[in-house]
Amino acid sequence: MAELVAAQLRRKIVRGELTGGQALPAETVLMEEFSVSRPTLREAFRVLESEALISIRRGARGGARVQVPRGEAAARYAGLVLEYRGTTLQDLYQARNLIEAPCAGLLAQGATVADVDKLRAAVREAEMLIDDPPAFIRAHMQFHALVVDLSGNETMRVLNGMVRHIIDQANWSHVDLDAGSPANVDANRAGFRAHVRLVELVAAQEVKAAEELWLSHLQAAGMYLLQNQSMTTVLDLLG
Repeated sequence: MAELVAAQLRRKIVRGELTGGQALPAETVLMEEFSVSRPTLREAFRVLESEALISIRRGARGGARVQVPRGEAAARYAGLVLEYRGTTLQDLYQARNLIEAPCAGLLAQGATVADVDKLRAAVREAEMLIDDPPAFIRAHMQFHALVVDLSGNETMRVLNGMVRHIIDQANWSHVDLDAGSPANVDANRAGFRAHVRLVELVAAQEVKAAEELWLSHLQAAGMYLLQNQSMTTVLDLLG
């Protein structure tokens, strides 16, 4: 019964009938609505809480509140699965190539003037930060996310969020290790040039060239990140 109650509440959340931040009705109301006991209802709440669809605050002013589905929960769980399976970082970077490169092509195919303006603004922001490695790498990662977000494919956005959660950790680890080193400066500047060129290709709707350029950029970035021999698996990075 708890699973059935959870399924009905879950359906209301994903359909938007219950919105983010909204308090669920009182337990007594829900118990009457679903014809269940308090322990059964609370078990249903535990199911939804484990899925990050509700949050429960204890105490006199507590209760259950709706949380909209977010990619972060899926990303964290995906990270645990990859750690458990001994997934290598090389495997992860290959998956990123398969996600991001086609998205660059999709973006070039359907980009609007507003999309190109967003990309150019992101490039300008990164250019101002290129001599500040921590700030630059943050802008760099945001540009990669923007490419996928603007591609228009929601499934790719979710998959990318799961992979990007771990890739971002690898990027930050490299900032800690070699920020400002000659290799780091060269990698940052090469990456920036690739970003600039991608915007040009997207604006010109050069679909194949955009996808090929982005794949080459991703492969070069992966080779650079894999230079850290102390981290070869997702477990090494996140464990």
